[in-house]
Amino acid sequence: MFNLGAFLALLMLIVVWVSNLFVPPPANICGSNGGPPITGPRITLRDGRHLSYLELGVPKEEAKFKIVFIHGHSTNKKDSYLATSSVVQQQKIYIVSFDRPGYGESDPHPNRTIKSSTLDVEELADQLELGEKFYVIGYSMGGMLAWGCVKYIPHRLAGITFISPGISFWWPGLPQDLVEGIFYEQREWTQWNFRIAHYFPYLMYWWNTQDTQSLLTQTSQTTKLEKQKLDILRDSDADDEDLEEYSQQQGLYESTLMDIIVGFGESWEFEPMELENPFPNGEGTVNLWQGDKDRAVSVELQRFVVSKLPWVNYHEIPYGGHTFSYADNMKDKILQALVRGAAKITSSNSTNVPISIK
Repeated sequence: MFNLGAFLALLMLIVVWVSNLFVPPPANICGSNGGPPITGPRITLRDGRHLSYLELGVPKEEAKFKIVFIHGHSTNKKDSYLATSSVVQQQKIYIVSFDRPGYGESDPHPNRTIKSSTLDVEELADQLELGEKFYVIGYSMGGMLAWGCVKYIPHRLAGITFISPGISFWWPGLPQDLVEGIFYEQREWTQWNFRIAHYFPYLMYWWNTQDTQSLLTQTSQTTKLEKQKLDILRDSDADDEDLEEYSQQQGLYESTLMDIIVGFGESWEFEPMELENPFPNGEGTVNLWQGDKDRAVSVELQRFVVSKLPWVNYHEIPYGGHTFSYADNMKDKILQALVRGAAKITSSNSTNVPISIK
């Protein structure tokens, strides 16, 4: 005899079980009972969240240049590699790097957007008293957030530098034929990861915690360029495994997966290629650095983006991969360009140039 009550109970159990597959576990908040310890300074933001930061370079009070550094995907504030450049001490540069929401020791933000993270940058600068204007450097997916700084807080910028900044395949201004050609060059699993982040973000945790890679054919082969290791390896004191473990200590979803959802989802409230020059009177400079052998960010797409933004000073690095900027000589060049831009602005208003770059 069919028992409707038992059937409905079984159906509910199945629904709950299936739902739990898609729901990430609760975040392991730093400082909570059983959570990771708080090991460094943090500020309390307007909404009560905490943002962890790390100060590097010369003391803030002695600095001629104050920079907010925005780290990339699957890393954290400790990966502020530019601070090891000799230019930092020579030109009296202060750098503050911070854990973006959900990374390291910064509280997760379940409703994170490009705009909310941009306002975090501004509030960090205000609470640390960096002054009316400051510099911003964004690396990789941190560069996506840097576009938010151009959009939402241009009046606070003294200058801005993008290093291998990420590009969403769904920015409406990109030509579809170019996007599709580059999109389908990626591994099939990666293609689906981006699709899910954009169209079905609630499936991201499940997709990234199952053995989904074995279900798909690897459509792209290792290229000759990859075999030759043209991508310059990181020159960093921090071990990559330690960086990743610290980055994800509050949860995989809250950190790296939410990052992809924000960067490649539908949270973009603006079109980067329609942004106006944040320095219409030449009071600051914008630099964008890109390696022409970058396997993470397409150089073809980057060229198209900067072609729509004539106020961006574009620097393309021959044989440079996604991490070209970790090389000592490239760290120096990137910071020298920032300083040199400031010198040009100063010299246009005065006959005395305070600094010289050779």
